[in-house]
Amino acid sequence: MIDRRDFLAAAFASAGLSGRPAKAAGNGLNVLFLAVDDLRPELGCYGNDLVHAPNLDRLASSSLVFQRAYCQSAVCGPSRASLLTGLRPDTTRVWGNRTHFRETMPDLVTLPQRFKQSGYYTQAIGKVLHGNKADRPSWSVPAWPAGGRQAGMQYVDQERFAAMRRESPDRTWSGADIPTLEWKKKASWQAPEVPDNALQDGQVADRAAGALRRLRDDRFFLAVGFQKPHLPFTAPRKYFDLYDPAALPVPEDAQRPAGTPAVAFTRSQELRGYTDIPDEGPVPPAKVRELIHGYYAATSYMDAQVGRVLRELDSLGLADRTVVILFGDHGWHLGEQQTWAKTTNFELAARAPMMLRVPGMASGGSNCAGLVELVDMYPTLCAACGIDAPENLEGASMLPLLEAPDRPWKKAAFSQIPRPYLADQDWVHMGYSMRTQRFRYTEWVDRDRTVVARGLYDLEKSRSETVNIAGRPENAALVGMLIAQLRDGWRTALP
Repeated sequence: MIDRRDFLAAAFASAGLSGRPAKAAGNGLNVLFLAVDDLRPELGCYGNDLVHAPNLDRLASSSLVFQRAYCQSAVCGPSRASLLTGLRPDTTRVWGNRTHFRETMPDLVTLPQRFKQSGYYTQAIGKVLHGNKADRPSWSVPAWPAGGRQAGMQYVDQERFAAMRRESPDRTWSGADIPTLEWKKKASWQAPEVPDNALQDGQVADRAAGALRRLRDDRFFLAVGFQKPHLPFTAPRKYFDLYDPAALPVPEDAQRPAGTPAVAFTRSQELRGYTDIPDEGPVPPAKVRELIHGYYAATSYMDAQVGRVLRELDSLGLADRTVVILFGDHGWHLGEQQTWAKTTNFELAARAPMMLRVPGMASGGSNCAGLVELVDMYPTLCAACGIDAPENLEGASMLPLLEAPDRPWKKAAFSQIPRPYLADQDWVHMGYSMRTQRFRYTEWVDRDRTVVARGLYDLEKSRSETVNIAGRPENAALVGMLIAQLRDGWRTALP
């Protein structure tokens, strides 16, 4: 086995670095931290031929791609709080989108804050934390936009813009010229004929490229958060034109898994709030195709913005001394299991995309099938940059997987989600879910930790959960083993 210190030394040498501290602690590597909202792992990351995502594909070709990475909670606030603190939701007590981790653990040190303490310039552009939960101690300058999602950059005011174009038919329009609407749920998708930077992700890419130019001679941790493909599926028309909606796949398993308790599901409330979606019942087939088309278009729009940032990194000569990690905060249902969006413990919501590139790594372009978790990013990035991580972190550095992607690794990955939908401190039931090499096992418990329902799914027999086999007599011993493994918890699953 390659000694980790030898591996890092080789990485530093290939980047023209001595590994000795200069003004700041660590080995001199920067970090480009690319966060994507609601991205399904197979879209762009794992060779899906249907999606147009050349920039994600290009990054994957020089990265280690984690094929089985799992979030700790399939909703924005808890997932991002967990991965940025290196702590799991029950530790931070962030179970929903309303709680800031500073309310429950005011003195903890976040991942960017640890880099800032080590002499790095840290900056957040776009959606890094959820909502209005910008964390001032984490950043050298205030995050932009302050609330993570700029009001008025999710829809184009098409009527007003059409009138402006009629008045000035020969004018060339930039993003700043184009009127947008105050944030409120309207249609579930929009395809305006506008430049990329009329919408938030294009403006994020503009600012990220500018930040790289300003920081080229500094040690930096630059966090760049892209909103799409989060609803609404708004993207410039050219990204919709990349696809024939009739050729895109619709869910084959659009039924709820047999025998699964009702507590495992939601009403898909995140989607229901849009004006073109029925309040109850199934989404009409024509609308299903529209939504899938919009999701793919929004993914391609996001991919183009990622490409702009990566090209700027290359053009500035920074790629050879910058660690790049790209991840999604969780997965997303596109109608499978009669479910849309996230906030479930199913594989489609808990599994997330993640790829990592460290200068000098030998495993670029490889896939890793080992179980990893988003909570592992904090210790991994510290290790990659030679920074001491806090001792209380609840993940494991993935750096050894860059040396040997096929080595034995975690025995399980753990996620949780509360009920009712988007419950926070007032949850009634909590679903604890464990993904092993073969199975997904979930327990739903009440406040007294009494188990009220169970789910067990064999993912070797079906890539998505189709039938709950927890109650079958022939599986009693297996269920008992998984109960014990879940009770033992994440510490016993570490490599």
